Amino acid sequence: MPNAIAKMTVSFSLVSIPVTLFAATGRHTVPLHQVHAADGGRIRQKRVCELDGAEVPYEDVARGYEAPDGRTVVLTQDDLADLPLTTTREIKVLGFLDADRVDPINYDKAYYLGPSNPAAARPYALLRQAMLEAGQVAVARVAIRTRECLAVLRVRKDVIVLQTLLWQDEVRPAAGIAPEGVQLRPKEVQLARTLMDAITEDFRIEAEHDEYAHALEQVVEARLAGLEPPHAPESRVLPPGGTVMDLMGVLERALAEAQEQHPKTNSSVKSTSTSKNAGKKPAARKSTSTAPTERAARGRGPAARA
Repeated sequence: MPNAIAKMTVSFSLVSIPVTLFAATGRHTVPLHQVHAADGGRIRQKRVCELDGAEVPYEDVARGYEAPDGRTVVLTQDDLADLPLTTTREIKVLGFLDADRVDPINYDKAYYLGPSNPAAARPYALLRQAMLEAGQVAVARVAIRTRECLAVLRVRKDVIVLQTLLWQDEVRPAAGIAPEGVQLRPKEVQLARTLMDAITEDFRIEAEHDEYAHALEQVVEARLAGLEPPHAPESRVLPPGGTVMDLMGVLERALAEAQEQHPKTNSSVKSTSTSKNAGKKPAARKSTSTAPTERAARGRGPAARA
């Protein structure tokens, strides 16, 4: 069980549920330090007061706010912990929404909520079941570590998860980023969908792991052993800017490669094509062969027969 962060209370209307807040996620990193490149000596940063030049120990460091007139207000830990907020120890539910009403771009940090005592188990289970049956999440206001924010309460594997949200003004506008006036051919979209199916056939997100950390560990181990570290594989060369891409050709090559890497997709694509054509009379045989792009779009190109 992760370490408890705080004791709080979920409140909606007259219902109050004492809960304990736990961190739901934790990043794993390979610890790297700043060192002197010439001899490997650690680089140490000192906390120095700009007024008297004295080094300040960490326990004497406080937070401060500089006013427009230049004066500095020093805020102690007690000041920050005792802000005049009703949400300091309360998770105040404001309302309930369908889960898809919350844009995923607003999601921030996740926490587990657990009942703080045996008496809280029943109302906790009641809120969890009600949200499950309604297919909704609770939108709440909460202050965690001196910062107030909106959050959603949602159910994950029988546990209520509190996920903090970014405020709307913290999400940057996307105006001018998306391309405009792009016309796509139906065959391109159809082939892209076929490629998506081929890549997804045997994909399992739970099997993915942090390859960056593993690669960094390989380099460190090689350096410790006095060996030449492994290098990055050759990357694919992207076409220069402004080059007109043969989109259909790229999709056909990508589909052929995907079907080689995911062999289970060959039979699935063929069976899908067969089921679509079931009950249809065979078309009259033409003297000219079907274009490669059309064969690939139906999943029966050369790659599918390989």
